[in-house]
Amino acid sequence: QVQLVESGGGLVQPGGSLRLSCAASGRTFSSYNMAWFRQAPGKEREFVAAFVGSLGGTIYSDSVKGRFTISRDNAKNTLYLQMNSLKPEDTAVYSCAARRDPNIATLERAYDYWGQGTQVTVSS
Repeated sequence: QVQLVESGGGLVQPGGSLRLSCAASGRTFSSYNMAWFRQAPGKEREFVAAFVGSLGGTIYSDSVKGRFTISRDNAKNTLYLQMNSLKPEDTAVYSCAARRDPNIATLERAYDYWGQGTQVTVSS
């Protein structure tokens, strides 16, 4: 069992940056594959970014590619999402998630554990 706790959300102006953190318990990074999802009000949860495979590869949704960067600190058991050039449409609750499957990264149903989420609001 894994516990995930996100932090770092807040209110930011368009064009600004935030870095989200996801602190994980247990052997999350050695036993699980990690990802970020987000859910805007009234919308379904959507994939944002994930680690895939065994070589530290990453994938991103088209909407955040080039602006967001997923990273990790294995020693701290912490996952990060660096978000730059933020847009109002990035406003959502961001959640980190862990899955056992090394390859199926974009489907919500593939994930076994979820954090409670952290609110990101991009507004002027």
